[in-house]
This record gives sequence, C-alpha cells and structure tokens, in this order.
Amino acid sequence: MTDHVYKSVELTGTSPDGIDAAIRCAISRASKTIRDIRWFKVLETRGYVEDGKVAHWQVTLSVGFTLED
Repeated sequence: MTDHVYKSVELTGTSPDGIDAAIRCAISRASKTIRDIRWFKVLETRGYVEDGKVAHWQVTLSVGFTLED
C-alpha cells in the first residue's frame, strides 16, 4: 500500500434544491480546478429563509485531495 498525503480546503456549496444538491454543487465546481478530490466531510449546514419558507441551502465542506508527486 502506498502512503497517501492529502491537502484539504473548505468550500461552501449552495442550492435551492436541498443539502445533497448543495454538496454536489461544491464538489462539481471544485473539480474544475482541483485534481484528485478523494473525500469530503460536512462541517456545517444552514439555510436561507424567505417568506417563511426555506429558499436556499448552504453546506460547508472540508474537501480532501491527494498531493501530486
């Protein structure tokens, strides 16, 4: 087994469609500029309320990716 070293960054994804969509939004966007994303951990979930209803979800993630040699 090869030793792995990961770097992690914090991201916040948003979506009006729910927590899962907000996570997928953050991972999808980060994948455009960060190679080899391997894991994520949800750090915080919050939402925006408008007219007494949930209008938008915000999910903050710690995202880990492998360092290149």
